[in-house]
Amino acid sequence: MSSSLQPTWPDQHQACLALAFDLDGPTGDAMLNGSIWRKPEYFGFGGYGPYRALPRILDLLDEFRIPTTFFVPAWVVENWPKQCQAIVERGHEVAYHGYKHESFYALTLEQQKDVMHKSREVFWKYLNIRAEGFRTPSGDWRAETPAMLVEAGVTYSSSMRGDDRPYLVKVPGFDTPLVEIPGRWEMDDYASLAYTRAPDFPSGLDRTASYELTLDNWCREFDGAMAEGLCLTTLFHPKITGKPGRILLLEKLFEHMRQRDDVWFATCRDVAHWWLKEHHHG
Repeated sequence: MSSSLQPTWPDQHQACLALAFDLDGPTGDAMLNGSIWRKPEYFGFGGYGPYRALPRILDLLDEFRIPTTFFVPAWVVENWPKQCQAIVERGHEVAYHGYKHESFYALTLEQQKDVMHKSREVFWKYLNIRAEGFRTPSGDWRAETPAMLVEAGVTYSSSMRGDDRPYLVKVPGFDTPLVEIPGRWEMDDYASLAYTRAPDFPSGLDRTASYELTLDNWCREFDGAMAEGLCLTTLFHPKITGKPGRILLLEKLFEHMRQRDDVWFATCRDVAHWWLKEHHHG
């Protein structure tokens, strides 16, 4: 099956895979509302990501030579600086993901600006980088968010769900649009593999899917996107897929992906630069 709207990719590649992880650590609602300090098990679960899971994932990425984008809350960078520095040192991209994984839709514009300003300072202090990418922690934002991001030096977002190709978001007052690289919940490991006791939903049923079926789902999503020449990105989390049994699942997924020689494996930043060059003629 082919599409009349099939994108073109560099070096005669037929499709694009922009692998991405959200290195959330223990940030999120529990940290924002203070309940995390009464839930040590949640802090341990989150801290496992940068502390224990990330090194496994970086080794696996080296093995398969897959450039990757890590969206990282700045609080995680502050508290696990050496681990986050290793991401950059090993050739991958680090991009913005809030300070403590805030819902940008719930923040005023000024609060959003404060989060981005703090994140920029932290990234520069600990990683010596000016990140270009942003993934909204909650999968939503306000109408004025794109302009705020561009003002903060962001060139692309990977936040929305409305397409399976990158697209351009016109930003009032700026000549260059924001590139959106949309993700899909089907490629979010939380949907299949996250185990939670509170809430225990669905009640009375197993709360993690079969690893075999999860791998099959991901491979089919990859195959379908590549067959149509699209850009597939992921919403994986080291604290979910960086555990011993699940890293083997990732290994099999990467083996499947690497069987194709017509796929451009790229960071989200490189995808955004390419898309701008090809599609923005302002």
